[in-house]
This record gives sequence, C-alpha cells and structure tokens, in this order.
Amino acid sequence: MNPLPLRFERREIRYFLYSQAFADGLRTTVAILVPALAGFYLGAIELGMTLSLGALCVSLTDAPGPITNKRNGMLFAALALFLISSLTTLARIHPWGMALELAAVAFFFSMFNAYGPRAAGVGNAAILIMVLTMDKETPLSEALLHSAQITAGGLWYFCLSLFFSWISPYRAAQRVLGDCLREMARYLHTKARFYDPATSLDDDYRSMVQQQVLVHEKQDAVREILFKTRQIVQETTLPGRRLVWMFVEAVDLFEEMTHIYYDYASLRERFASTGILEKISAQIAVLATELDTLGAAVQMNRPYRNPLPIEDNLTRLKEELDALPRLPSESHLVLRKILVNLRRLVQRMRQMERFFEGTAGESSARLDHGRFVNHQPLDARIFADNLTLESGVFRHSLRVAIACLAGYGMTLLIGYGQHSYWVLLTIAFILKPAFSLTRERNIQRIIGTVVGGLIGVAVLLLVPAGKVQFAIMVLCMLGTYSFMRINYLVMVLFTTPFVILLFSFLGMPFREVAMERLFDTVLGCALAFGCSVLLFPSWEARQLSGHLQGLLAADRNYLSLLCDALAGKPVPPLPYKLARKEIYVQTANLSAAFQRMLNEPRNLQRSAQQLQQFIVLQHILFSNIASALAELRNREPQVQPAALRQAIDKAQAALVRASVSIGMKAKPVPVRTVPADAAPAPDAPVLGGQVQFIAQVCQDMEKVLAEAYPNNQSKASS
Repeated sequence: MNPLPLRFERREIRYFLYSQAFADGLRTTVAILVPALAGFYLGAIELGMTLSLGALCVSLTDAPGPITNKRNGMLFAALALFLISSLTTLARIHPWGMALELAAVAFFFSMFNAYGPRAAGVGNAAILIMVLTMDKETPLSEALLHSAQITAGGLWYFCLSLFFSWISPYRAAQRVLGDCLREMARYLHTKARFYDPATSLDDDYRSMVQQQVLVHEKQDAVREILFKTRQIVQETTLPGRRLVWMFVEAVDLFEEMTHIYYDYASLRERFASTGILEKISAQIAVLATELDTLGAAVQMNRPYRNPLPIEDNLTRLKEELDALPRLPSESHLVLRKILVNLRRLVQRMRQMERFFEGTAGESSARLDHGRFVNHQPLDARIFADNLTLESGVFRHSLRVAIACLAGYGMTLLIGYGQHSYWVLLTIAFILKPAFSLTRERNIQRIIGTVVGGLIGVAVLLLVPAGKVQFAIMVLCMLGTYSFMRINYLVMVLFTTPFVILLFSFLGMPFREVAMERLFDTVLGCALAFGCSVLLFPSWEARQLSGHLQGLLAADRNYLSLLCDALAGKPVPPLPYKLARKEIYVQTANLSAAFQRMLNEPRNLQRSAQQLQQFIVLQHILFSNIASALAELRNREPQVQPAALRQAIDKAQAALVRASVSIGMKAKPVPVRTVPADAAPAPDAPVLGGQVQFIAQVCQDMEKVLAEAYPNNQSKASS
C-alpha cells in the first residue's frame, strides 16, 4: 500500500500552521481584533468597530507578492475607502441616489479586474465598504469624520503588514516556495500512479493535468514574489540568492518530472505480471514523500534531514530488475531507462538540499529574472479598451452592477430583517467572470451557510456563554481569514458561525440572525446565478480557441529550439527557459479553461472528448521535446542528419495546420528535402525514433483539432 497519502494527512495541520495562508489569516485577525477590543475596554466600541472595518477592507489587497505592490495596493485601497464611504453617507439619504451610486461603484471597481488580482482586491475593498456602510445612519456633519476613522483603520492594517514584512522579509517567499514544492510532490505522486496497473490511465491523465495547473499557479506565485522583489533579486546577501537558486532548481526538477513519458499502456501490458511496475510506482511515491519533506523544511524554515534511504531503494530495485526472467521477445531496456530517470530525479533533489547549506546560490548563473514575470501597467487605456461587450471584464462588470441593483430593489420591496446588505455582499463576492466559478461559489456558499449556521447555533445552545464562546468566535474568525484565498467552502463554514456569535455578543437574537443570513444568502445566490446565465454570459467553450492558439504558438516556438539543436546550434539558457515557461503557462491556461467548461451546461460543452485527448497529447508532446532537448543540450553541439530536421518541419507544418483549423492565420511551413547522402546519427535508433514520434504526435494533435472544429476545417480546406 502506498504510504504517501497518510504522510500527507499527518503533515496537513503542520503545513497549514506554517503556511502563508495561516500567516495572512493571523495577521488579519489581529488587525481586526485589536481595535475592537481596545474600543470595548475604553468604552468606545463604535470607534473600535469602525477601525476594524477599515482594517478588514484593506486586508483584501494584502495578497502575497512584492512589498512595493503590496504597499501601493493597500494605499490605493485606503484612499478608496475614504472616498466611497464619504460618498455613501451622502447617497444613502435617498434610495435613488443610493441605487445610482451602487450601480456606478459596482461597475467601475469591477472593471479593476482588467489590471490583475491585486487591483481587483482594491475594487473589492471599495465595493465592500460601500455595502457595509449603506445601512449605517451617519449624520452629514460626521461624514468626513466617519470616513477618516475607516481610513485610519485601513492605515493601521497597512502599518501592521509592513511591520511584519520588515521583521521577516524572506518568510513570505519561503512559505510560497515551500507550498510550491509540496504541489510538485503531489504531481510526482500522480506520476507514480501511471506505473500502477490497478489504476485507470484516463483518470491518471485527468489527475495529472489538474495537478499541473496547480503547480503552475504556485510557480507563478513564487515568480511574482521573488522576481519582482528588488530586495531579493538584486541584493548580495545569502538568503535572497538561496531563494532564487532554490526556485530555479525546483523548476528544473519539475521539468525532469514532466518530460518523463512512456507508453504506459504498453508498459502495463508487457510487465504487469512481473510485479516490477508496482515497485517502480512505490519508489516514485517515496521520492514524492521526500520532496514533500524538503518542501516542509523550506516552508517551516527548519533544517532538512533525509530520513529515507532512497539510493539503497533504487539499488534494490535494479537488482530486482536484473533478476527478471528474460524472454526472447522481450526487452528490459525501457525499465532501465525508467531507473535512470529515477536516479536523475534523486540527483536533482540532492542538489536542492544545498539550499540548507551555506553554498547554495553562490555559483548560480544570473538570468534576466524580470522576463519571467508579467508586468501589468496601470494605464488608463487598458480601462478604456475594455469598455466593449467583447471584453469579458466589461460584461462581468455589467452583470455585477445589474445584479447589485436587482438585489437592492429586492431588499427594499421585501424589507426582511435588519441586515439586508448581506444580499449585496453575496452577489458582489459570488458573481465571477466565468459561469462555472459563479456556479461553484453558489453551491459552496449555500452549503457553507447552512452547515456553518447549524454549528453557530449549536455553539450558542451547548457552550456556556462567556470566554469559551468568545474563544470559539476568534477561532472561527481566524479560520475565515486563513481560508479566504485557498478554500471558499471552508471559509464560509467558518464565517457563518463567526457572524452569528459576533451578533450574539452584540446583544442580537441569534436565531433571527441565523435565519436572516440564510434567507439573504439564498436570495443573493439566486440573483447572482440568474444574472450569470441571462446577462452577457461568458462560456468557456467560446474562449477555448484562444487558449489553443496560444498553446500551439508556444509549441512551435519550443519545437524551433529543438530544430536549432538538431542543426548543431547551441541553445542558450534564457530562450530555453522562457520557451519552457510559456509552455507551462499556456498548458495550464487551456487545462483550467477546459475544467471550467466541464462545469457548464452540457448543451454548451464543445468536443469535450477531443479536447481531453488534445490535452493528453500536449503532455506527451512536451515530454518528448523536453527529453530530446535535454539530451542534445547535455552534449557538444553537432549537426544531426537532415532527416531529423525534416521530421521537425513536418511537426511544425502539422501544428500550423492545426492553428488554421481553429481559425488562426499562419503561414505554411516548407518541409526540407533530405539529401541522399545524409549520414545517420550515432544514436539514430534512439534520437531518430523520438523525433519521428514527436512528428506523429503533432499530426495526431492536428487530427484531433480537426474533429473538434469541423466547421473551421471545412473553411480552411475551401
């Protein structure tokens, strides 16, 4: 039995307590609790709650990332709090004024999604403060004072966040890097399943693609925080160099994992009866466990100790492989190649252990790190360019504005309860640009509210009032802000009892509060879901062609590097790593969009089977190109026979035809002729066979896309 899942479960709590998510949740909880408790003990509870409200709103922009971006985001959010809270105090005097502000603010700040996640956080903070202050009766003479108090709470959070960043400038990067290594360990564990004859290959491929998306997201987060932080990239101190070096090594290790590909169906057919495949699977799982241990040491900032005799295990595996009975019709060469791949993974991991020594990063080559991250300019033209129905951000902003107006009108008509703003909160934070995400959030919100409400009521009925209930409320509060960015369902499960306990401490009847929250949540979810379906819906099936075009272009660029290597040209590290990163990005984008499409109505899903097959072929293609490139880059540049370069031309031509079949304009690739006296390569049986296989995979990808987009194919033929 595979021991890895059990080790992951035992380590789950420890990982969470040392994670960036828990650190963010703890900081937010402290920032909100301190003003509220200070106000309570000083007899100024209203002031304390107002300051806490400002801290809560600004915390939405404090996602992990470069300190400069964090600082600017929080300051913009604080400014938005002052302006919007002042405007809301004036607008709430008349329902029509409030409706006008609601539509304008919801639309304008939802458009901030065009500038990336941090700007979207600023927009969410502005919408949140508008919704939370629209029911508060504030005299006009105190409007500026009240807005200043909210802003002061936001600045309090700003100072607290910068203080923690100052005293531990590298901890956020360490936590994110450790989390990335953990997801890589999970990816390696999914690779182990391919060698287990008891598993389904289709399920294994689906799991691997989903995990590859998660690894890309984690790698992107590490790039963001490392390569955009001048303090880490440009300084000469050891900690910064170690972090950058470790991440570069981690990406290289991940490439080793991804470019290992075999015909797993054939492997199972040939060797399932020998029992050797289960042992290979177990050894890969052991490597995954060890990588998880290494990631834990990075994340927890602790020394790394290697408790597992991996090399000894591989030696025993080799002995068992040598002892296999040899049949005249059977070759064990593929098993030996697998063993070589495992030893390479072990060597990579042993190299990464230098992170915990004083020499890591001393001799690492310097690259232009700025080219590995996306830079989002704050240009007003981006906002203007998105003011069209062809823009997904614009359609989403319209949906949010209209849904919020509908929710506001419903609360005025129904007049149920004292906290009708919960309807607007539900709409604003449930409604997402993609229908599948909105649908998923709806389900999670309702489940979390019902279960969390039952938990909150049970605590109030069964737990003695006083300090114990307050401690439970603080724990729920901590859970809410810790899971805010990583698991929406768990966040709602903590949020609902936290809200019920909070209003109970404020002297409100908790049963009525629980019922009102449930009613408002269901109403808000219904309005959000209805608007996502009826108002300018954004279906992933209509956007997949764009992701496919981006991926095919990245494939062609990556293939061109292989063509250069076959022509005897050296492949410099920077273009190679940039091309590799682009493949990761485009593959993850397509896979994520495909998964979202599967959550949409079945009548809108397009060619799901063919697209699933294409994604699997894409993984096979990348694995083989990376393997061939790695082999050629590790030897002296040498001109290979023209037949190999002709095969790459055929592969490029197939990818061009595939691009045309999905509506992309591309010039045909001429296929070079092979001279009659082309000399065979010294390793022609291995490299030549792999190059020919790459060409065949590209042709298979072309056929799959032709089946998925038959209309475009007929147009291209005509």
